[in-house]
Amino acid sequence: MNDVAFFLPVRAGSQRVKNKNTKPFAGVEGGLLANKLRQLKAMRNIKEIILSTNDEVALKIANEMSFPKLKIVKRPDCLCDSSTNLKDLIRYVHGITECEHVLWGHVTTPLVNGNCYDKAIECYSEAVSHGYDSLISVSQFRNFLLDEEGRMVNNNTGLEWPRTQDLMPLYEINHAMFIAPRRLYAEGKRTGVHPKLYELDKLRSYDIDWDDDFAIAEALFGYMKKSGLSV
Repeated sequence: MNDVAFFLPVRAGSQRVKNKNTKPFAGVEGGLLANKLRQLKAMRNIKEIILSTNDEVALKIANEMSFPKLKIVKRPDCLCDSSTNLKDLIRYVHGITECEHVLWGHVTTPLVNGNCYDKAIECYSEAVSHGYDSLISVSQFRNFLLDEEGRMVNNNTGLEWPRTQDLMPLYEINHAMFIAPRRLYAEGKRTGVHPKLYELDKLRSYDIDWDDDFAIAEALFGYMKKSGLSV
């Protein structure tokens, strides 16, 4: 499966972390965006990489890093507000690529590198041949969950206090990636009704939402580099 576009949305005006996408990150000039473009440039299983942005700083960084598979598309301002309906943005993707499949990823998962995406595309290709219609990256959750009455809701062991590893596994969407046929995007969907759950560990899938997350991600990034792990 080599007819896959990577959609990378980068909107100006980050509200929770100022200039989150482009300010220096772990010593990387150009920040999270430059880091992600470097990771994507190394991918094997991708036909084109679409940077969708209305951020002039992001446009400058991308133009300076330009490489053959990178397609820079200036996004209409009407699709760049914090109040923009996600379905409208998803439908927009359908019109800016001709690829048969779309991988939607984010700069805010800086430890998900090109090799991670390549493996996910291979998993997606295999999953499609077995009846799945999309792929969602997830992190496994095994801990005690209580309802508002204090009752445990994910204990299927019959024991009052089982070991956490024996609890029913649940899966949290970690937003590292979504892969689906482009035809679903025309319907405002980036997943189907029978998605393959693709597990990533908590380290790789670490996501940045707040200032504290940004600092922790920088520390994790530095740790992985010093440990000889690919980033």
